[in-house]
Amino acid sequence: MVVRMRLARFGRRNLPYYHIVVANARTARNSKPIEKVGTYNPIPDAAGNKVVNLNFDRVKYWLTVGAQPSETVEKLLEKANLIPERPKPWMQSAAKQFQQSPSTPSS
Repeated sequence: MVVRMRLARFGRRNLPYYHIVVANARTARNSKPIEKVGTYNPIPDAAGNKVVNLNFDRVKYWLTVGAQPSETVEKLLEKANLIPERPKPWMQSAAKQFQQSPSTPSS
């Protein structure tokens, strides 16, 4: 059984509000989850901040057990420093170009 951490949409039309849930990968988006581990409000508040609430202990537990985060949840967990940032393809090509270019000493 593959377990995923993903977003379940709540709220109303044009005002989304998401619960970060742990659920079986084959169930529907808003079906009953195994556990709710946080919330995410993508609408910025007056200060321009998007609010993310996480239960760090439970998120760490589910990651160690083998739950796979969806792409959006993975980005949120990266910003919360719970998982390391994935290397981006453009970073690898830039590093190769940097290593190949001859370094000229400054005079």
